[in-house]
Amino acid sequence: MDNVIFTFLSYVLAIALGMGVMKLIHSLNISKANVSAAKIIEDANSKADNLIKEAILDGKNQAYELKLEAEKEIKAKKKEVNDFENKLLQREQSIDRRDIALQGREDSLEQKANQLNDQQIELDNMEALLKEKINSKISELEKIAEMTASEAKEELFKQVEQKVAQETVAYIKEQEEEAKAKASQMAREIIATAISRYAQEETVEKTVSVVSLPSEEMKGRIIGREGRNIKAIESATGVDLIIDDTPEAITLSSFDPIRREIARISLEKLIHDGRIQPGRIEEVVERTRNEINETIRQAGEDAIFQLGISRMDKELVFMIGKLKYRTSYGQNGLQHSLEVAHLAGIMAAELGLNQQLAKRAGLLHDLGKSIDYEVEGSHVEIGAKYAKKHGENAVVINAIESHHGDVPATSVISVLVAAADTLSAARPGSRLESLENYIQRLERLEEIGSSFEGVERTFAIQAGREIRVVVKPDKVDDLQAHKLARDIKEKIENELTYPGHIKVTVIREVRANEIAK
Repeated sequence: MDNVIFTFLSYVLAIALGMGVMKLIHSLNISKANVSAAKIIEDANSKADNLIKEAILDGKNQAYELKLEAEKEIKAKKKEVNDFENKLLQREQSIDRRDIALQGREDSLEQKANQLNDQQIELDNMEALLKEKINSKISELEKIAEMTASEAKEELFKQVEQKVAQETVAYIKEQEEEAKAKASQMAREIIATAISRYAQEETVEKTVSVVSLPSEEMKGRIIGREGRNIKAIESATGVDLIIDDTPEAITLSSFDPIRREIARISLEKLIHDGRIQPGRIEEVVERTRNEINETIRQAGEDAIFQLGISRMDKELVFMIGKLKYRTSYGQNGLQHSLEVAHLAGIMAAELGLNQQLAKRAGLLHDLGKSIDYEVEGSHVEIGAKYAKKHGENAVVINAIESHHGDVPATSVISVLVAAADTLSAARPGSRLESLENYIQRLERLEEIGSSFEGVERTFAIQAGREIRVVVKPDKVDDLQAHKLARDIKEKIENELTYPGHIKVTVIREVRANEIAK
């Protein structure tokens, strides 16, 4: 029993002792925590004080820097204001000096105005005195000359007018001769250079096509039973076949040269093949038409390549190729256009102009001739519309319109194209002209020359490229002869259409005859 109590008391004492120890430890921990917290607080306060001090220091530095910047800005503004004030002061001083100078000038002008008024009064008095003297002298002269002042003035005007007219004609003659000399020299050099650099074969083509036959028997086969073959050929080609007594030959006639060429080639193929019947005829004609179209296209492309011209619309190229089958007075249209393009390009290069544009205008100048038998209108009008439709340059369009003088030329290239067209058409052997037209042209030239007053005789010479007009010396003087030549030239240009140029020569001859007896 005592042991149990002792044990129990031991347990109680141990528990009490443990609790005391725990309480002591807890007290010690609280003390340490308080010390640590105090230290943390102290460190925090110390850091806060340092941060506050640093912030205050930074603030003072920034404030100082801002103050320095503000002082600099204030100094700069003060300097600008001072400079502006100085400029204003200088301007005010300048204005003051100008005011003083203007005031002095106004005073000087006022003095001069007063002097001028005095001189004007003096001049008016002198003018009145002179008028009085002139009137007195005029009255004395009228009494002496027995002629009024108006009559004397009229007579003087007549003499002056006659003298001025003579001097004007003489001056015009002198200027014309000088201009002709300069223009002739320059034109001679340019044209000579162009012609020497370009040589082209002379081409003369017939207006109808003739197909040779191997025998007379072939005519019957071409005609066919009841004329079926010849009707099929004419229907497929649009060409008239003329079968007459000409041995071993058939003539093809059509206003369209391309149709005529298709018919000629097709007929030659049929004759060579020997199978001549309506179905075969249509097949051969269609194949030949495609071949001709390809030939036309190739001819146009070859012309473009030969001239070195840049890109051109395909339809324009095809129309250029069609000129291969077009003739004018026997001259091939495509060869003529190539000649004009070469000559115009060479002359443009000599003058420092756009050579490519001149070649293009020269090649397209007769574009309308490729379709003038299909569309109503002149080839000039048709060609200009077609070129404009396909977006050609305005210079090219004007060259087409003006190469026959239908509209005025607006560029030097248009003038060059017209000159090249004349050169190509007028060179020997380039064109044919019927005898009837030739005689009519010569007669008309002589009629124009004889239609002017004072003309005694007129002669057309040099195949119509020159007319010589003999005038009556008692009715036409030397100066009037030059005017007469110019008037005849203008009338020929207005009333006649002709290739090349026509030279007008007026001859005035005085002969004195006496007979010794």
